[in-house]
Amino acid sequence: MSTHAVRSEAPLGVLYVNLGSPAAPTTAAVRVFLDEFLGDPLVVDANPLLWWFVRKVFVLPRRAPKSAALYRRIWSEAGSPLVVNSRRFTGALARELGPGFSVELAMRYGEPSISGGLCALLRRGCARIVLFTAFPQASNASTVTVEREVERVLAELYPAPELVRVPPYFADSGFVAALAARVRALAGGGPMPHVVQSFHGYPVRYVEAGDPYRDHCEATARALASALGLAEGNWTLAYQSRFGREPWLAPDTAEVVPALAARGRVLVTAPSFTTDCLETLEELGLRLRESLPAEHGQELMLVPCLNDQPDWVRAAAALVRAASVS
Repeated sequence: MSTHAVRSEAPLGVLYVNLGSPAAPTTAAVRVFLDEFLGDPLVVDANPLLWWFVRKVFVLPRRAPKSAALYRRIWSEAGSPLVVNSRRFTGALARELGPGFSVELAMRYGEPSISGGLCALLRRGCARIVLFTAFPQASNASTVTVEREVERVLAELYPAPELVRVPPYFADSGFVAALAARVRALAGGGPMPHVVQSFHGYPVRYVEAGDPYRDHCEATARALASALGLAEGNWTLAYQSRFGREPWLAPDTAEVVPALAARGRVLVTAPSFTTDCLETLEELGLRLRESLPAEHGQELMLVPCLNDQPDWVRAAAALVRAASVS
């Protein structure tokens, strides 16, 4: 049999990568996860030796127990919501893509690993792999760090498959339509409340150095507002999950939502998260609501992430197919 024939029958690999999660909601497991995450120079751009000392001596001993307590609030019998939701999406994506595709889930930090996912695809004979990340808006701390880790692992494998990438899909019509459908489903048939689009925060310094993240977030926000028919003044872009003391992108979701809830209903959606996780379920779903006065708590509506919704799965499959023929 010719090499061409073998390649034509081999499945096209798809590696779907999300950020990652601790293995358990314990201080020890969270410390391991945070050490890997915060030790990535694309996540924290600081003097390596100084940051190693600060991270090990000050940050991890304080943050790991606090983060573990937050994880315990949302942990389920099935495990970490981010991993559970990612597995469901990966399975749905594989079914939607159908024969000819082989799909593996991986996490940038923790398990299942990028190395394990790539090796599994190679064992199935995949000579071409599509890299598809859970991050619609590109940034060094999400998309780029995944790409570099994938390239590092591939450099150690033989034979190395051809790698193609799903480009940032921050304004993709299918992605935006799926987001809009999620918002409409929660809002119901009445007047649309004020919509807050809450994106994961990012240091201003990184954006000023040329990172495209803010531009991508703003493009998503405009596209979603247009799809929902929202006029200026009826929606707000905000950022959440601040860390450290340096300036981060503003305004802060934790400040915007209480002010709006004091005036009426507020619907919060998180378009930078395609799967529900700690930042959506605990930070927005629990902590943000608990921060509101009792009389305003009922005014907050939180849109679930896309997770494995069929319209998002179809849009994601279209993105993978388009990248596979590029």
